[in-house]
Amino acid sequence: HLADAARLVRLAAEGAPAGSVLHGVAEEGVPLRVVAEEIGRHLGLPVAQVPAAHFGRLGGELAVDAPASSVLTQQLLGWRPTRPGLLADLGRWSTDLAAAR
Repeated sequence: HLADAARLVRLAAEGAPAGSVLHGVAEEGVPLRVVAEEIGRHLGLPVAQVPAAHFGRLGGELAVDAPASSVLTQQLLGWRPTRPGLLADLGRWSTDLAAAR
């Protein structure tokens, strides 16, 4: 969520050691497929699986399972995500977008 990310950036600027690697995620391991399906469900659109090659050089990056965790970020900065997670926020955003169509 944007508010969680903004708070994390402020905390990082104020106190993260130089070179820190920070992850501002509330949920861990949400596959891109699940994100696409959630958006498709809210917009009433079918979601098809396509080969990674369809996306050119970006396809390899999209196909990699690279879950991120914010545990170390939370420990280092005392940051905690408090707003809706990715899927809940996508659902709200998708519903708002569909209503505007």
